[in-house]
Amino acid sequence: MEAARRHGGKAAGVLALLGVIGAYAWTFLPLDPELLVPPTVPALTLTDRHGALLRTTRAEDGSRARWLPLGEIDPDLLAAFVAVEDRRFFEHHGVDWLAAGRALRDNITSFRVVSGASTITMQLARMLHPSSRSLPGKVSQTLWALRLERHLSKQQILEQYLDRVPLGQATLGVESGAQLYFGRSAAELSLGQAALLAGLARLPTADPLSAPDRAGRRRAEVLRSLVERGYADSATARRATAEPVVLHDRGERFLAPHFTSQLLARTPSESLGGTWRTTLDLSLQRAVESEVLHTVELLADRGAHQAAALVLDNLSGDVLAWVGSPDFWADSSGQVDMVVSRRQPGSTLKPFLYGLAFDRGYSAATVLPDLPVTYRTVTGPYRPNNYDQRFHGPVRAREALASSFNIPAVELAERLGYQELLRTLHLAGFGSLDRPAEVYGLGLALGNGEVTLLELANAYRALANAGEWRSARMRLPAEGPGDVGEGRRVMSPRAAVLVLDVLADPVARIPGFGLDTPFDLPFPFAVKTGTSRHYTDNWAVGVAGGFTVAVWVGDFTGKPMDAVSGISGAGPLLHRVALLTSKVAPPRGLPSPAMHGGRLARICRVSGLGAGEHCPGMEEWVFPDEAALAPCDWHASEGLHLPVIYAGWARQVRVDEGVGVDVGVAASVVERGPVTPGPFRIVSPEKGDRLGVPPGVDSAYASIALQGAGGKGEGRARWFVDGKRVRGERWVLVPGRHRIVAVTATGERDSVQVTVE
Repeated sequence: MEAARRHGGKAAGVLALLGVIGAYAWTFLPLDPELLVPPTVPALTLTDRHGALLRTTRAEDGSRARWLPLGEIDPDLLAAFVAVEDRRFFEHHGVDWLAAGRALRDNITSFRVVSGASTITMQLARMLHPSSRSLPGKVSQTLWALRLERHLSKQQILEQYLDRVPLGQATLGVESGAQLYFGRSAAELSLGQAALLAGLARLPTADPLSAPDRAGRRRAEVLRSLVERGYADSATARRATAEPVVLHDRGERFLAPHFTSQLLARTPSESLGGTWRTTLDLSLQRAVESEVLHTVELLADRGAHQAAALVLDNLSGDVLAWVGSPDFWADSSGQVDMVVSRRQPGSTLKPFLYGLAFDRGYSAATVLPDLPVTYRTVTGPYRPNNYDQRFHGPVRAREALASSFNIPAVELAERLGYQELLRTLHLAGFGSLDRPAEVYGLGLALGNGEVTLLELANAYRALANAGEWRSARMRLPAEGPGDVGEGRRVMSPRAAVLVLDVLADPVARIPGFGLDTPFDLPFPFAVKTGTSRHYTDNWAVGVAGGFTVAVWVGDFTGKPMDAVSGISGAGPLLHRVALLTSKVAPPRGLPSPAMHGGRLARICRVSGLGAGEHCPGMEEWVFPDEAALAPCDWHASEGLHLPVIYAGWARQVRVDEGVGVDVGVAASVVERGPVTPGPFRIVSPEKGDRLGVPPGVDSAYASIALQGAGGKGEGRARWFVDGKRVRGERWVLVPGRHRIVAVTATGERDSVQVTVE
């Protein structure tokens, strides 16, 4: 046995030695002359959905790549590439063993790949002879690099590399990249331009047309490397940093620049070629571009120097119009694309919170408290305020959402859990919300995270598609309508339809926005606005049956605007873009709650419960159906019996005679006699609630707040579910029927029965 093992070991050693000798001998084999011939890459032409030309990557000679001899390439460009890609290029023989050892050490100590060691020669080897990034692929790449170094001079290798390197936007080689981004030859670049191109070699998706901020940061890194390695002094590098990121010849413009730049940036270079029919409608695109420019011209004196707009077809997800800035060619800031840039969305996330609530048993008639409140959070006390700095007392969910009251939204987030809200937002496609839920906290209900306009529009499109999210698309399939993509459910169909029904209710938004708004259109239109802190970002999203429009108004630098709100800033732009879109895409009607089990019920306008003879009644679609509505116990012949949590608010209403509160509720409080404080009562959950556990939710997140109000103990209580003590103030949902009991320190008690489905 031992002898056999020794014999096997010797045989393996001999085979390994023969393999090394064979590989070494292979590097001496001559190169195929065809291997080094300049590439003939097919051109790419982009058209709109009707065949109108948008852009071509075709160069003047009919190809995408432009070959430039090494002797004509700007010396700064040579220095920049060598400095950042392979600083020992002129010293090694194809493989930098020192860099390889360092990379191996760093990757082992970090337990992941944090550093590479590909030389310029190895990168050229992969361009000439593509291989995978696996271990066998790396071995093949190394052998090809040694073979190239055996037969080519350093100058020949550098020329082949610089004229083939992908630099984003379907460009190959430094000459093609310089012409696209700067409108000039690679023979006459500034230091800043040379550094920017060199930075794209490792990160081609950070090109200055689709990601100017990232391109600028990458350029700065390259300039620092040039200074550290003695290729440039600090003063020269500082001047280079101040150069515009993009300097393009106006004679070489292309249409729909942000849209086409993003499409090219998102597509692997090996997939490019031929003619692509995109989803864009050029006539609508041009009209929306004019409206975006008109908006900033009107609002420039109030600090709104930029705006953006996006239009999606609801069924297919086709991008019909994409405007990332008022003027792509104006200056470097024009390349900033606010369709894909992250900013705080303000109240535009609230519909997804209410959709979650509707799936947990709440209805549009559920009354929520809009009162002064302070929440205990891990970051300290949190005291939300409304946009109008007023408190509206008991408000129905319909008015709370349509009028965008902040305090009821935070209360909902407290009851349902901000962890579950974040999960819902992730299902709705908000991948930019990539931090832990605890970082956002309850402020997530008011939009304290950062999202993109594309994410926002596509999430609202999910509401129009009965609560199912699918990705948007930028390119039409070659034949037929194509697949609309695999979907995932964000909320139930009835919750999504109810959210749209609320957002399309012009009466429900009166308490928050008044009678005169830009949201009244000649077709059903569900609208939501959002404004981040200090008027920094202004958003508006609208959903018709056939399309979704989302717009943003603000300043790229984050400088606050002068009191530009959703009504005065983004709202008018949304109105005009929606009207333009309706001319090319049928708006169609919005789905009705009646389609998903809604029932017309007569409810009390104050309590949201089933209307009695003493209630100021009104009719609306509610969930659950009428049979599940408890009768109103707020109104009686002797007066109005508000829950005790509203006692202080009611007294203030009498003092202010209704100023600062919902007119209907305030009038009811003032006119209907004395307000009698009630006893201790459970306010969350409420009697008869039908709660739901969404599929796939971590059990720790599927919970609801336990809250009481009134009585001598001011709402503080011990909680029991089915006779078992609950520690803390949240109860993890368990399917079935449950009895919840609260007992105060003074002996007061209340109980409710709920059903968890």
